[in-house]
Amino acid sequence: MPLLLYTVFIMILYIAEKPSLARAIADVLPKPHKKHDGYIETANGDCVSWCLGHLLEQVDPDAYDPAFKPWRFEHLPIIPEEWKLKPRSKTRSQLSVLRKLIKQSSQLVHAGDPDREGQLLVDEVINYLKASETKKREARRLLISDLNPQAVKRALASQKMNSEFIPLSISALARSRADWLYGINMTRAYTIKGRQSGYNGVLSVGRVQTPLLGLVVRRDLEIESFVSKPFYEVVAKLKTQADEPFEARWKPSENCQPWMDEEGRVLSAKLAENVADRITDKPGTVTSLKQTKKRQSAPLPFNLSALQIEAAKRFGMNAKQVLDTCQSLYERHKLITYPRSDCRYLPEEHFAQAADVIGAVAANAQDLATAADGSNSGLKSAAWNDKKVAAHHAIIPTQRRLGGTRLSADELKVYTLIGQYYLLQFYPAYEYFDTRVEVIIEGGLFTCSAHQTLVTGWKSVLKDGAEKQSHLPPLTEGQQLHCDQGIVEQKQTQPPKHFTDATLLSAMTGIARYVTDPDIRKILKETDGLGTEATRAGIIELLFTRGFLYREGKSIRASEVGKALISCLPDSATTPDMTAQWESTLDDISLKKSNYDGFIQPLQVRLKELVSASETVQIPASLKSAAPAAKKPGRRRRSNTGNSTKRKSASRSTTSKRSSGGSGKKRTASSR
Repeated sequence: MPLLLYTVFIMILYIAEKPSLARAIADVLPKPHKKHDGYIETANGDCVSWCLGHLLEQVDPDAYDPAFKPWRFEHLPIIPEEWKLKPRSKTRSQLSVLRKLIKQSSQLVHAGDPDREGQLLVDEVINYLKASETKKREARRLLISDLNPQAVKRALASQKMNSEFIPLSISALARSRADWLYGINMTRAYTIKGRQSGYNGVLSVGRVQTPLLGLVVRRDLEIESFVSKPFYEVVAKLKTQADEPFEARWKPSENCQPWMDEEGRVLSAKLAENVADRITDKPGTVTSLKQTKKRQSAPLPFNLSALQIEAAKRFGMNAKQVLDTCQSLYERHKLITYPRSDCRYLPEEHFAQAADVIGAVAANAQDLATAADGSNSGLKSAAWNDKKVAAHHAIIPTQRRLGGTRLSADELKVYTLIGQYYLLQFYPAYEYFDTRVEVIIEGGLFTCSAHQTLVTGWKSVLKDGAEKQSHLPPLTEGQQLHCDQGIVEQKQTQPPKHFTDATLLSAMTGIARYVTDPDIRKILKETDGLGTEATRAGIIELLFTRGFLYREGKSIRASEVGKALISCLPDSATTPDMTAQWESTLDDISLKKSNYDGFIQPLQVRLKELVSASETVQIPASLKSAAPAAKKPGRRRRSNTGNSTKRKSASRSTTSKRSSGGSGKKRTASSR
């Protein structure tokens, strides 16, 4: 009987989300390395390979049924019975590399980015290639948020079982499929309706993009319909017995409400003039004086949205510019930690690295050298809190020093901003006296306040951080004063301002402010808001690409097509309420408090109602006459769907960056 030879594979395969992460992992594994096409082999035979964003994409509706290729109402809603994935054509070769390596491996290590999308991105590849059947041993999970060697070594030493993250993957899967179902069916329904009325463009509808567009449209309409009105304030010119002058402003009583607007502004000139005349050359009395010593801690380090908002304010950078710059600082230069973070807190173990990080900031950003010298690395702010850190922590500088490498102008701006907010954690609190005074003159209440700095603290680091000082003469309760004159100041009500990059991002993160339902507002306050840290920049840019938004200077405005689309959609599609409900359930799925079917099945029922309602919609005349947005050359847009696997891991369609540093895991607009 011939001798049978068996090949025993003992190779560990690390699957990173992108080449830059793969290189960072390989750099701390045994050398010398052999570089192959699509992977790196280490000295001990282990291999590190990578995805290029999503290697798989959801198939188009006609892959389920060729009849779905033409867009027709009678096919809607399209709801796949068994979800399908297909390899992305541009990255098919990398999928083949992974297929070969997985067969040869004895242990898989999932090294996707430490977030919901990163979890799904690698899980879907493992499941698609049937790795769970080929390998009985369970995959491990490697969580890396800092690409520098010391941080990668720490992460390698603290791997977890990938099974711990199945709920996170299922949550991402549920959102991916729900976005496909909602985006495909609503976009087709309203595009078909638009074509019947003479509009030849695509009317894209998504769970996040459309409420965001609705926010801009409603703001624009509010400004257009705004009628400015005069309102009046009364100022009392006061003096103490020592002839020390100061001013106090009238606070109207409830009896004045018939002459006031909902903001509490007095609209009657006669009422204001009467008050001013009545208090002129009359005595007054200090009835309340409260002086409080207060302290204000430094603002926390940035998450992505907070960084994008601040960079927009300071440098006029849009959300995508900031994100792209952060990716370069993270992947190419390794100067910052993982940038797509939704957290503003830090693990307590990171505090031990503070002195080294401060030294790196001083070396890399000359403008912060003085602030770094003045910092105290022994101070521990509230930012270090393990209870507030989940998969991510705040975006902070790493211990790496640039050496001879130069940063671009945008890279230096963003790095300096991140470094500045890190340094703030090592400065004392800002302390000040807050004084509030109430004065009664002829039965009317007048108030004033003062702000006096005691300890500048962290505000000394911010060039624009100094508080305006205001002073009052020494006062005591019961003190007698004299009002020399009452003066009426006429002012005009102002319309709300158009959104800018900073205020639109702020609105997305604080979307609860725009919701009236208290239950939904509560949900939104507890979630990430509208969109996620990783998707907001892309969603805003998509609305510009679609021709629904345009820029006028720094202002962001809705186009006629954008306004017309919002006007013909149901309110549920143009407000953030549905997103709030989705995110609440998706969070519950990730925490094992809910399940996939409990989320998807009600959505399928709701889709049938929405599609049915769209058939009776009246298309505005402004949409009929509007021209579709011009397509940008060289760009294709696809509508994709997902695949059913053993763990129900599926893909979001993507607009991947194909370079070695690109993230490539963000979905196209049709799904959002």
